Amino acid sequence: MQYKYTDRGAGAIIGCQCARKCRHTKGDSAEIHLLFRVGGLVRIRIWCGLSRLWSAIVRKQFSVLPRLRRGIFCFANFSPPCGRTETLMEPQFYGTVLALLPPIIAIGLALITKEVYSSLFIGILVGGLLVSDFSPIGMINNAVREGLIAAVEGTAGIFVFLVVLGIIVALINKAGGSYAFGEWAKKNIKSRSGAMLATFALGVLIFIDDYFNCLTVGSVMRPVTDAHKISRAKLSYLIDATAAPVCMIAPISSWAAAVSKFSEGMELSGLELFIKAIPYNFYSLLTLVFIITISLMKFDYGSMRIHELNARVKGDLYTEGERNESAEVTPSPRGKVIDLVIPVAILIVVCVLGLIYIGGFFGVDAWGGADFGGDFVGSFGNTDATIGLPWGGIISLVIVLVYLIARRVVSFKEAMECIPQGFIAMVPAILILTFATALKNMTGMLGADVFVSGLVNNAAGLSMLLPAIIFIVACFLAFATGTSWGTFGILIPIVMAIFPVSETGEISELLIIGMSACLAGAVCGDHCSPISDTTIMSSAGGQCNHLNHVSTQLPYAVSVAVLSFVMFIIAGFVQNVWIVLPIGVALTVLFLFVMKRIMIRRYGKDNI
Repeated sequence: MQYKYTDRGAGAIIGCQCARKCRHTKGDSAEIHLLFRVGGLVRIRIWCGLSRLWSAIVRKQFSVLPRLRRGIFCFANFSPPCGRTETLMEPQFYGTVLALLPPIIAIGLALITKEVYSSLFIGILVGGLLVSDFSPIGMINNAVREGLIAAVEGTAGIFVFLVVLGIIVALINKAGGSYAFGEWAKKNIKSRSGAMLATFALGVLIFIDDYFNCLTVGSVMRPVTDAHKISRAKLSYLIDATAAPVCMIAPISSWAAAVSKFSEGMELSGLELFIKAIPYNFYSLLTLVFIITISLMKFDYGSMRIHELNARVKGDLYTEGERNESAEVTPSPRGKVIDLVIPVAILIVVCVLGLIYIGGFFGVDAWGGADFGGDFVGSFGNTDATIGLPWGGIISLVIVLVYLIARRVVSFKEAMECIPQGFIAMVPAILILTFATALKNMTGMLGADVFVSGLVNNAAGLSMLLPAIIFIVACFLAFATGTSWGTFGILIPIVMAIFPVSETGEISELLIIGMSACLAGAVCGDHCSPISDTTIMSSAGGQCNHLNHVSTQLPYAVSVAVLSFVMFIIAGFVQNVWIVLPIGVALTVLFLFVMKRIMIRRYGKDNI
């Protein structure tokens, strides 16, 4: 059996018609689905008629394929011994605008009904129906097998990490570490603005990985923001806005390494191109300016204003929806601030070591390769968070257990009682993540990326306006699919084709701006999308109702997106970051000054 990589595009189904000559099939035809799985693994499934004949996970045979992750589909050509292959019928609506219908329905229903579970499930069923060309049995088969089961398989590692983190948080609460930190914060962080900026600063410091950022910042800062009556919606926004946007402008992060992988094959290395693109990443940079300014100006607008007003005046941190209150825990009277700081420090250090270990920093990676020994950045690009984070989390949990029991702030029995408590706290996040990933799978099988890629290619003639167009397309694709990694994985090759390197090897400024627009749009759409994994985990980290988080952060994210769109238009013509970036910062601050004036006129100074 031979395997060859071909760039057929997402959704390609290659079949073999070799009757009885091929020992791998026993019928007249077979469908070979090669779907990319996280961590460089490729799932191969072969059907003959209605029976699945063979299923396997191939590792070394596909070592030449890019190790992508988070919902990116990568397809290969299956060559049976007989050498006869042909492309089978794709879904009727493959690569059309209807490929975006399932997420649009799910998002629309969620915003209308305020109920996320049923909305996502209906979106999955609609996707299964379109993939199966309106076959009821096919709909159930696709929704269950390629949707839900594949989602659990692909995100099981993150589920483990969520549960481990929930257990560690429960242990810290029981040990009195969170209570002691909250008491310390009351004395040393004097204002609501200070609490918001402290949350922002911690989010910026944890720039290694967005998953880790979302859950760690929420666990550490929740007692502080609760003490200063900051709503859970605002806390979740601060977490979300310092997760992916910060990772996208940090040269040493899993995101930077992944982008550099996508950008290989140029005179300039992928990492150098990523670094050059950072000053033009207007969405990420202006989001940071936006957070600092609105925290210092002490006002809010949109639905966030209502949540913050209720928290500040009534002490209601939730306003509406289910209240993710942890069960009342009597903290240990021996607990100190170090009982929070040391466990969190252990978690950070061990998880970082886990990520680079899986990526091959210490010699051999999880897939047997030895290309990144001693290469810190390269090992991050080669790692898989769904393996590295559980690896580090479980080791951290054992160390934290031993530490807290040795400190005599919890007994062994109390520590064991924290295990089910931690699991229960993470059940809502696990459910939403499962449904959201299943919906992404349906969208991928319908070829949403093929449809969007065609739109970008059709606009290639508008060179000066192209960065702004790329930004909007990336926003839309990331919002609909819920994956920023999938979005820039699809669009980066298109951007590099539209702005080719000159014969002398010189890279145009427009290529750098176009790359930045692609990355900024991917982060923006992911930030806004209710089916994004980072949005879901920000809700979990802030213990906020998911739809409350989505609806309150959307006005803020859209405001920065509009400002970024304007800046990409200007950048397409000016092409000088030292002129364009200060203009963007000034426009952001001016926009917030104007918004505050409007809010004061409409609601009064005490109600903003």
